[in-house]
Amino acid sequence: MVDVAAEDFGSHVVERLRFRLDDGTAVRGLLTRPATNVEPQPAILHVHAHGGRYDIGASELVDGRPALLDAPGPALAREGYVSLCIDMPVFGERSGTTESSAAKVALWHGRTLFGQMLAEQAAALTWLASRGDVDSRRIGMTGISMGATLAYFLAAIDPRVSAVAHLCCYADLATLIETGAHDLHGHYMTVPGLLAETSSGAIAGLVAPRPQLICVGLDDPLTPPLAVERAFAQTSAAYGPKGGLMLLTEEGIGHRETPTMRSAVLDFFRQHL
Repeated sequence: MVDVAAEDFGSHVVERLRFRLDDGTAVRGLLTRPATNVEPQPAILHVHAHGGRYDIGASELVDGRPALLDAPGPALAREGYVSLCIDMPVFGERSGTTESSAAKVALWHGRTLFGQMLAEQAAALTWLASRGDVDSRRIGMTGISMGATLAYFLAAIDPRVSAVAHLCCYADLATLIETGAHDLHGHYMTVPGLLAETSSGAIAGLVAPRPQLICVGLDDPLTPPLAVERAFAQTSAAYGPKGGLMLLTEEGIGHRETPTMRSAVLDFFRQHL
């Protein structure tokens, strides 16, 4: 079930959504779209970041956050995309429960908070694809930080994602552990046994042959160069010589979006959606 309230800002429309999970939990969603749609449009499932800002959540799409240049939703609407972002558990209007508490409860029940997040993003993708103004064959995903991780993990397991562009959270986890940088990530990423089975670079490789753009700052403690290099070796091996994989690195840049990244992401989606 979903409730909708729309507001026209002239250059774009914002829809304020209220989804209901099977257990009755209300989940806020925000959607931006062009002011006039004459035919089904390509769409973007935008996944919000973490940043220790549990208060932001889905509002990142229309209000932005410090790590972004500006609010991505209106910018994507101007490009002709319908874009959706939902509150992840413990963020935005769901921040009444702490991340630590939610992660512990999930693990004690044999689940993970990360798995719950992926399942909810998959449900959001299903709803987005069902809209009459969306071309379900042209849906991309994007996000920064936590949003980046969720974007390429979901793209790896869900072929409905036609292209994925992610910022500032691509690195080999084993290398982060070697350097102690792993503890910069939140509890949400705790997936027991993950590294005994696979790696982040191999998971990103599962997106192949669909297009993937990876953007990182080389001064970002979450994406140190050695960890990026090791992950990219595995991801590029999965893509092989046919291409479709792009890596944008920027010297002197930390954990934030840059104009170069924004331009690359928009160009990427213009080409592939």
